[in-house]
Amino acid sequence: MYEPTLPNQLTVLRMFLVPVLVVAMLSKWEHGDLLAAVIFSFASFTDALDGWIARRRDITSNFGKLVDPLADKLLVTAALISLVSLDRLAAWAALVIVAREFAVTGLRQLAMEQGGPVIPASIWGKLKTIMQVVMVLLLIAFSEPAWWVDVVVYATVAVTVLSGADYFFGLRHLLREERAAGDAAGEATQAAPSNASAGEAPQAAPSNASAGGAPQAAPSSHSRIET
Repeated sequence: MYEPTLPNQLTVLRMFLVPVLVVAMLSKWEHGDLLAAVIFSFASFTDALDGWIARRRDITSNFGKLVDPLADKLLVTAALISLVSLDRLAAWAALVIVAREFAVTGLRQLAMEQGGPVIPASIWGKLKTIMQVVMVLLLIAFSEPAWWVDVVVYATVAVTVLSGADYFFGLRHLLREERAAGDAAGEATQAAPSNASAGEAPQAAPSNASAGGAPQAAPSSHSRIET
């Protein structure tokens, strides 16, 4: 359910900016690229701002957990598809980035729904976000091909793939640790009754000895004293 907190309001605003960004990028207006760059920069800033506010004020909501990453992916995807349609970005590069974004988002949501571990943002994830923003802004600002812009594009794709692999292997490592901890706890629980029954056995033996073997115990002790 939607809660009108400031982070959620920024998330909704970012979603509303997605179609505005697409119109600005695909329009024939003279200053369309400048407007698109401003919109994308502001939307990216709200992405960082709502997370900072949520952490600082300790604000959490199911709406934010679900919609915030979706709004981020919609923003990036809309910008990439628009750039492909403008022949400023190769389709394969956009496909790799979009596939990674939605794959990681799906894994994160699945882990949250099943009560799995939450992986904090790594240095690769943060670098990926920064490079994607820079790449999109450069492709909006420079309509003509430039070799150094191509270098930024290739580097962004590489970092995006590496960050996805880092998240996947990190999640698998945490799942293995949780499974190992659960198995160890289960073995300890099963071993506790067994140890308890083993500890009761020595107490039962003296009881039987005192009942039936007491006459034999006395001479044995006496003989030891004599020697």
